[in-house]
Amino acid sequence: MRYKLAPGSGDCPPAAAARVLWLSLEDFQKKLPELISRGFPPPDQTTGNFDMDAINAWRRSRFPHLFADRLTPVTTARNASDVVRARMTGVRSG
Repeated sequence: MRYKLAPGSGDCPPAAAARVLWLSLEDFQKKLPELISRGFPPPDQTTGNFDMDAINAWRRSRFPHLFADRLTPVTTARNASDVVRARMTGVRSG
């Protein structure tokens, strides 16, 4: 069966999901457990189809430095001593 996939075409069969990653269906099925362990969206439990939008989001999330405008910014941890110092300064001046 041959068919074209429109961008953002919703759910698709495993063969189409494999094609997005430039894999044969056989290679895709072999690599799927590792892909899922890396956050790849699993297939729908009922249909076995994959969400093409979720696959594209996963692909872009691997390169946040290239697609940062579409991702939630990562929060950074603050140095605990800076937090305590700032709080102590507030207590002393208050």
